[in-house]
Amino acid sequence: MESIPLGKALFTAFKPLIWANFRGLETLLKLQLGLKKWDMVPDTPIEKDASCSLPIVTPGLFEGFKDGSIKPVRGSFERYEEDQIVLTNGEKVPCDLSILAVGWQLGVPYLAQEYQDKLIEHDGQYRVYRLAVNPDMPDMGFVGFNSSFCTILSAEMIANWLVRYADGKLANQPSDEDMNRNIEEMLDWRRKERPAAKVYGGLCSAPFHFRHFDELLSDMGAGKTKRSNPIAEQFSYPDAASYGEFLASAPQYTAG
Repeated sequence: MESIPLGKALFTAFKPLIWANFRGLETLLKLQLGLKKWDMVPDTPIEKDASCSLPIVTPGLFEGFKDGSIKPVRGSFERYEEDQIVLTNGEKVPCDLSILAVGWQLGVPYLAQEYQDKLIEHDGQYRVYRLAVNPDMPDMGFVGFNSSFCTILSAEMIANWLVRYADGKLANQPSDEDMNRNIEEMLDWRRKERPAAKVYGGLCSAPFHFRHFDELLSDMGAGKTKRSNPIAEQFSYPDAASYGEFLASAPQYTAG
């Protein structure tokens, strides 16, 4: 990220406020969802793990907890014994059918290996500037790599950025050197300062999507990047209509 020394100084100055903000968020989630009652309070502070791996509440899940149709268990399958499953906590659950859903694996198998080697680091992180392009692959860009808690907006923002980048029409068009330097800084930040940001190959822009969007708008030369209401700007969620106004304040793109 740019202005790293300034960013570190601001982080140090506001560290107590940041800490209090996260504790307040944890308290709110515990009260809203009854996490303590269901033994679902994480062992790790939310700021250490907050990323795209943080699940959104599934509709009906906590209602199922309350009516007994769903039983939350901290653990996983350990082994099968005849008509039951033995869980890692020692509990035995009778069952006829078990489904162990472990998610999915990120990858770009449609790319030739020579391109994958340029794109993906040894630890699975992606070498992409603004989570969209790689300077060693100048004719290729990715829309949707910059996933977040507002993925549709994230994809729309990067699509607007990418067409300008591809035509050399960004107000702040980066050089290959600029991009490689930023990529290295981001990789170093994820590895040393925020390991949770390495989830999904480091492609998740949460929880810094406001910073990510600000960078995209600055690159595009937007004249307006903040809402007029300072309270909404500081404490509310990303608003798609507002970002529509911000994009409209940038030089309008026309195909070259």
